[in-house]
Amino acid sequence: MLNAVTASSSPVLAGLPTARAVDHHAFTVPRLDEAVAYVTDVLGGELCYREGPVEDPSGDWMTRKLGVHPRARAQVALVRLGPRTNLELFEYATPDQLVSPPGPNDVGGHHLALAVTDPDAADEHLRRAGTVRLGPSGSPGRSRRWFLTPWGMLLSVRGRVRPDGRRFVPVPGPHTTAVQRSLGLLGVEHVSYTVADLDAAVAFFTDVLGAETVESAAGPGTGTDGHWPPGAEQSRRALLRTGPTANCELIQSGTGALRSRPPRNSDIGGHHLAFYVDDVDAAAAYLREQPGVALMGEPETITQGPIAGDRWLYFSTPIGIQMEIISMPDGSLPYERQTTARRATPGDLRWHDRP
Repeated sequence: MLNAVTASSSPVLAGLPTARAVDHHAFTVPRLDEAVAYVTDVLGGELCYREGPVEDPSGDWMTRKLGVHPRARAQVALVRLGPRTNLELFEYATPDQLVSPPGPNDVGGHHLALAVTDPDAADEHLRRAGTVRLGPSGSPGRSRRWFLTPWGMLLSVRGRVRPDGRRFVPVPGPHTTAVQRSLGLLGVEHVSYTVADLDAAVAFFTDVLGAETVESAAGPGTGTDGHWPPGAEQSRRALLRTGPTANCELIQSGTGALRSRPPRNSDIGGHHLAFYVDDVDAAAAYLREQPGVALMGEPETITQGPIAGDRWLYFSTPIGIQMEIISMPDGSLPYERQTTARRATPGDLRWHDRP
């Protein structure tokens, strides 16, 4: 675990009570084995655990707690990607699943952006692994390159970003895998979500969650070289610092968007964003009072499986991004007895610390 600064003992200044950091970014994929293999074998992630099936064959738990069809069935994997980021990957079997993911300009569009030491070397590494590159390679140096994962998720890579004291800038961890070294992975630069109303989304992140706006751009010509995926409409966007170890990009849905509703968690391309908090119940009480937020049941604690002891709760938001609050007893989770891989945790860092 990396703590490059002395953690603050002060409480969260604003936003989600007892929050420490983004815990994970979750994505629903068509084939879990394929996605896990790609993230581990090509991107250099470390598989921490798998769980499932998650289901309720006769009740409505899946609808009440996850917002999906009552007969939905899920398999889940948690992969650590770089020193600071967890990816939670879902495979759903459900009778009402949408199998075509949203595009980058559609509401619910998203991409994963990686920071690497050398974009040219990363480009070669990804193409050797059969990753589809979108458009030209770009100019040498720090230009962003765009790729498509085997299951159709947008992925971008760019070189090192100079620290500006505001955004989170990934740096390599003390332990790297051979795949990470071949890719030159520094870490996840940001995760991006396309929303129906950018102003409302930024307001929710800043006013309710306590995020800080780092950068905003008004539209075409305002992004860095290669910022937009080939063929995507260039629209307004904002980059926010979400806690000590993550950035989140929000993009205004384009005028040519084909979808105006976000995917459900069970649809291919579905996703949610999870925050690590010390006190799930206190955070839930705060969220219950926020306009447009709907808690999905009450907090509950997992009693069996690889993460027994995890206390968690999903909630829907007025901006169309499903979210989660969790508190994990890291260091005493059952999965830790089976592998040397470990989830990325905030450690002693708090939301407003800036490593």
